[in-house]
Amino acid sequence: MYKLVKPLFFQMNPENAHHNVTAGLKFFTKLWGAKSILKSLYTLEDPRLETKVFGLTFKNPVGLAAGFDKNADYIEEMAKLGFGFIEIGTVTPKPQPGNDKPRMFRLIQDEALINRMGFNNQGADVAAGRLKHLKDKNGVIIGGNIGKNKVTPNEDAVLDYIYCFKALFDYVDYFVVNVSSPNTPGLRDLQEKEPLKHILNTLQQLNLEKEAPKPILLKIAPDLTDSQLDDIVEIVMDTKIAGVIATNTTISREGLYSDPNLVKETGGVSGKPLTKRSTEVIKYLADKSNRAFPIIGVGGIHSAEDALEKLRAGASLVQVYTGFIYEGPALVANILKGILKDKG
Repeated sequence: MYKLVKPLFFQMNPENAHHNVTAGLKFFTKLWGAKSILKSLYTLEDPRLETKVFGLTFKNPVGLAAGFDKNADYIEEMAKLGFGFIEIGTVTPKPQPGNDKPRMFRLIQDEALINRMGFNNQGADVAAGRLKHLKDKNGVIIGGNIGKNKVTPNEDAVLDYIYCFKALFDYVDYFVVNVSSPNTPGLRDLQEKEPLKHILNTLQQLNLEKEAPKPILLKIAPDLTDSQLDDIVEIVMDTKIAGVIATNTTISREGLYSDPNLVKETGGVSGKPLTKRSTEVIKYLADKSNRAFPIIGVGGIHSAEDALEKLRAGASLVQVYTGFIYEGPALVANILKGILKDKG
């Protein structure tokens, strides 16, 4: 079905296509019998897929990465497409429009996207309100990906992460600290050892004051050097956060075949060009740490084999975004079938 409508969507501006698809899905799910149709087409349920990671039980290990549902608008709808978990955001304390449009570009020959969205979202309080009134999660785990506002100087960034943490705490199952997007000026500087430890230690202190602390994860860039990845391992161990998400989008343009005018657009690249590097980062972290903490693998997953490579490299869970756009909603079930086949 998706293959029939994909050419139509790909004629649209990518951001407009996203809004049209999600709005259409929301409308469709309100029709009688629609949810059952989606479930029969796109979900795969099997107790062998259940995965326990950082104290949470996931009905399956395939999630929707942050960026797709920035404001917790579509959790009920996306849950019907077979995901085991959905990560909202990136959420910032105050609403912000993000960068000027156009800010998303398809690299069709590379099966990739470039985006420089800039954390466009309606703010942490709006997201919290939607989550509070959520009717049917369909058994999915919900993650909250949090970041800082563009206007917040880096020396005050920790205050933004604290605000988001407090606003979302009662409504999400885990948190992700995003300091790795290339689209907020200076944000990646927070991946340096000292500022990062300050943010994570502060959040952990708040977390441990809670009766039931939530897992906190760190999302990192694929462009880190081995030395920087060594620091990440040390920071995770020192701060005792729950794990790492590897990886965000890349600023590299190496090996791209699409229109040079598109390739030179600023922003982060996602999709197939990221497949190999994100898996390399997962393996490096897993090997270096002796698998001391869980890793969620994301970046260039367009098939079951892509997902299995990340799981074999050391990931406990995987997430999709760009592959979901190129391959369609059947990708989730296809990955789950591949995982079951691999289990034997």
